[in-house]
Amino acid sequence: MNCTLRLLPLLLIATVVSASNAKPPNVVLILSDDQGYTDYGFMGHEKIETPNLDKLARESTLFRRGYVPTALCRPALMTLATGLYSHQNKTTGNDPARTPQNKAHAEKAGKDARALLLEHIDRTGALPQWLAEKGYVSFQSGKWWEGSYQRGGFTEGMTKGYPNPGGRHGDAGLAIGRETMTPVTEFIDRSVEADKPFFVWYAPVMPHTPHNPPARLLDKYLKKGVQERIAKYYAMCEWFDETCGVLLDHIDNSKIAEETLVIYVTDNGWIQTEAGRYGPRSKRSPYEHGTRTPIMFRWPGKIPPADRPELCSSIDFVPTVLAAARAKGPHDFPGLNLLPQLMSGQTIERDTIFGEAFAHDIADIENPEASLLYRWVINGHDKLLLTYDGAPGYMRYPPQDAAPQLYDLKVDPGENKNLAETDPKKVMELSALLDEWYVPTQRKSGKFAPATP
Repeated sequence: MNCTLRLLPLLLIATVVSASNAKPPNVVLILSDDQGYTDYGFMGHEKIETPNLDKLARESTLFRRGYVPTALCRPALMTLATGLYSHQNKTTGNDPARTPQNKAHAEKAGKDARALLLEHIDRTGALPQWLAEKGYVSFQSGKWWEGSYQRGGFTEGMTKGYPNPGGRHGDAGLAIGRETMTPVTEFIDRSVEADKPFFVWYAPVMPHTPHNPPARLLDKYLKKGVQERIAKYYAMCEWFDETCGVLLDHIDNSKIAEETLVIYVTDNGWIQTEAGRYGPRSKRSPYEHGTRTPIMFRWPGKIPPADRPELCSSIDFVPTVLAAARAKGPHDFPGLNLLPQLMSGQTIERDTIFGEAFAHDIADIENPEASLLYRWVINGHDKLLLTYDGAPGYMRYPPQDAAPQLYDLKVDPGENKNLAETDPKKVMELSALLDEWYVPTQRKSGKFAPATP
């Protein structure tokens, strides 16, 4: 037998042992806030300039068809922290509504409903806690809704959280990006000096309102002939891109790029209107401009740059990071560990992803269905939306339309032509997939109005 062939098993064992003993990678999450999936240079926008994120896209495995399951700030972030869908972690909106149900919960517990809402993350646990078991230190900056950074398991952070002043969604943490990058870069330096693997949660309130970009950037877009309100948003996208450049350059200049897994996603989409607000079918909606986002994974030497056609979801974030860190959570997760496919370039054996939409304010903090407005599924390029009557008074898109909505995203990415009436068989097939995912428990009671044929 060839000597080299006899040595192969020993070489493989040595490689596995070496990998298992190697220091796990640093993990950096870059989280954009209220940005349309088209609003990047690398996604083909004709006017918005994002050179730093364009470079990140070239260096990453890029999923242009990435999605968040719930297109609203707090639920989107809670999924990234817990690895669970909103109906599983019960944080479906930004704030508890002043409803009889929430009042009853508060009176029974002797606590404010906002305090009870924070207890959801105590029950589920969060990624920084699970990483800490493998020796990670972690830093929270920017948007964070779930109380103090300590409550999420971060070892360091900027947010004091409710009930402190301004503690609704980030307080002092909201200075990151807009005012300073120093807290994040100094944390990275301390971690490198201590030879500790680290996790960074970089979630600046950008390009989120207020749209008050530096004059130099606003002037650039005004000179391109862009209407002022829209120019402000465009300039915010570029300002956010500049902060990403500061962070990525610091990682590269610190010579830790090959030891660091960088992941990019946005919390929800956005359509800027000339009136200065977001348009229908964007933030809070189940449509493409609400739920879709580019998702990127950069790990030089481990994950080859690629432009992938498959579907990807932020529900995959937690299991993928845990796999990279060789850490475990307290239970199985509904998302996929994408690391093997990212590293090998093999096709992801999944053609279906799911999502849901709820009212902005939570009707019942212990019953997600009380705020349920939509369940949606994408199978290949077919997308189905089913409508429910959670939180009456919330404007649906289109208003008062409770019929099934079926779209072929390949030929109709703008979701302009509803095919449900002409293809009822497809509606039934996709409805069955939704029911395999989960069925609202009150669906048969008549309280909800599932839009199935």
